[in-house]
Amino acid sequence: MLWSDPENEPPEELRDMQDMLRRLSVLLALAMVVAMIVIGVR
Repeated sequence: MLWSDPENEPPEELRDMQDMLRRLSVLLALAMVVAMIVIGVR
């Protein structure tokens, strides 16, 4: 890699998409945990 190469930064919209997917996966994991607790309580 040359010192004159541009930084390997993903574009802004890609970073936004990654943030959204990360939040969505956290919400999905929390929903799974809550569903397991509800199923276990019954």
